[in-house]
Parts: sequence; C-alpha cells; structure tokens
Amino acid sequence: MGRNRKTRKRKGLKTAAILLLLVGLGVLFYPQIHELFYQHEVAAIKKEFLRDKKPGGDSPYDALYELLKAENERLFATGQSGLTDAFSYEQPAVDLSEYGIKDNCIGFISISSIKVELPIYLGANTENMLKGAVHLTQTSYPIGGQNTNSVIAAHRGITVTMFRNIQKIQIGDEIAIRNFRETLTYRAAKIKIISPLDSNEIIIQPGRDLVTLITCHPYRVNTQRYVVYCERV
Repeated sequence: MGRNRKTRKRKGLKTAAILLLLVGLGVLFYPQIHELFYQHEVAAIKKEFLRDKKPGGDSPYDALYELLKAENERLFATGQSGLTDAFSYEQPAVDLSEYGIKDNCIGFISISSIKVELPIYLGANTENMLKGAVHLTQTSYPIGGQNTNSVIAAHRGITVTMFRNIQKIQIGDEIAIRNFRETLTYRAAKIKIISPLDSNEIIIQPGRDLVTLITCHPYRVNTQRYVVYCERV
C-alpha cells in the first residue's frame, strides 16, 4: 500500500510538472500564436473586402468615391473644424454599409519595412482600434488627391504587433493604401514626436497628398504621439 501511494504521488507530481510546463509555454508563446491568428483573420477580411472591388471603381463605388472626394474638399475648405474635439475621432461621419462595405472598413494599409498589414476602419473608437488601424474623423479620407492628409492611427500592440515597431520606419520607406477603388503608394517623408493635444501637426497641408501615421509614444506609455508623415509617390 505504501509503495502504491508513493507511485501515485510521483505520478501526480509528474503530471503537475507537465501542466506547469505547458502553462509556461502557453504564456511564453501566446503573443506569437495570437499574432498568427490575427494575421489569418486579416487575410480573410481582405479577401472578402477585395472580392467585389474592381480597379477604377464600379457602381456603387463610383458614388462613394465622389462622396468622399467632396468630403475631402469640404474639410480643406473649412479648415477641418472640429479637429480639436477628440470625441469626433471616434464617430465615423460616413456609413459605408450604405455602399455594401461591411464594418466601415475603408481599406488596408501595408508597410513592408515593418511587415505590417492592417484593415483601416472609419472612427477611432475602442472597438475599431482592437481590430486594426483607424481613420481619424475630421481628417481626409484615404482616397488620395491634392490638399489631403488622411490620419491613420493604430495601437503599439503587445500581443498583436500593429504599429508596435513604427520607429523602425525610415525616410523613403513605402506605405501602400488599398482602398475600395485602387492602391495608393506613399513614402515616409518626415518623422516627429508631438503632444497628444497638438492637432495642428496633423492638419491638411495645402498642395500635398499625405497619409499620416500616428500612435502612442513611448512604447506602452501614452504621454506623446509618434508621427510618420508619408507623401504620395
């Protein structure tokens, strides 16, 4: 009986050790596993997004393009009034579902130098920022054009990368925006660290076609913003 008890105890300790090892490995590799699942999900979202989109724009996307183009012109003409209101970033001004686009996903951003591809959602609210990059309301929509500056934000993720390695982007690196109509190519032109309240740093610059990437800085802190200004090629 004593021997059986000792055998059971050894087996129990062995099982506990194996379980602790598995838990430890799970914690260690969780970010990598989470990232793999996230990238698989992004690929599926992009496949569905592109399925019915034709280069050059087919109805109803022509109508959507004209609407967003008019909105961009209005934003420039009015000086982006309301840009200082942080809450306005969270509320999308256009409902893409009226044009057959799900989840207000306006496109995808790809940055090859840091191996990142993210969906872009209209409205910088908490839910959207957990899913990918977001377009800040009261900034230009990412369809290109003179007198535009589309501001795209994302987290510096812990378990999912997103803009975590934004500081590795160098001047001249290419950034691609695939919207519902076409692919636009930009190059990083300037890098700057700004205050979260300094909205003048992300406004439209006359005569230029810009995409501005923005995220928290330093990493895992929220006291400043890391900004990469990208100009259309």
